[in-house]
Amino acid sequence: MNQHSSPSPAAHAAGLGVVWDLGNVLVDWQPLHAVAAGVGEAEARRFLAADDFDFRAWNHGPDSGLGWEEAEAAVRRDHPHWLEHALAYRRHFGLSLTGEVPGTVDVVRRLHAAGVPMVGLTNWSAELYPQAPPRFPVLGLLRDVVVSGVEGIAKPDPRIYRIAAERIGLPMERLVFVDDRADNVEAAEALGMHGAVFTDADALVERLRTLGLPA
Repeated sequence: MNQHSSPSPAAHAAGLGVVWDLGNVLVDWQPLHAVAAGVGEAEARRFLAADDFDFRAWNHGPDSGLGWEEAEAAVRRDHPHWLEHALAYRRHFGLSLTGEVPGTVDVVRRLHAAGVPMVGLTNWSAELYPQAPPRFPVLGLLRDVVVSGVEGIAKPDPRIYRIAAERIGLPMERLVFVDDRADNVEAAEALGMHGAVFTDADALVERLRTLGLPA
């Protein structure tokens, strides 16, 4: 994933690099499909909307470096009625990756062609992330991808943004961070990065152009 381009005049004009979140920015991630493959769609929806189980908080454990077996053991101990639902997520994880997010891959290609330095910064478990690069060639246009599960630190912890800045080789004030979660963007801005809360490709292009990037 270390495909580099020589910076073009356009890239030098902005002097910025871009740090990309992956899930629901570049890669469409829908955990419903993975869980439904094991327990059916109705049960999957019930699980993901449950009042007594916070799927995103639970998933944040492996994203932060916790082993999946340990995470699943916690469900077995504390929420046994949701165990089959939780096990289905990891077992069928590939089904949660439903394709590219419309439009953003084209933005990455344009920035790459202009020589803009880019890295990924994703909350993703170390065990499951390797399923993504073979299916999403756009990730090969990034200089590197900082995977939270590998680092043992997840967004919005400030330390992982600093790792991304080190990987791309630019100071915080010369980086644009794109994420679909406002709290992650706010954490980046608190460190001096330019923030872009992702809603759709058109709005992102407008934001990047206001910063001088050839999006």
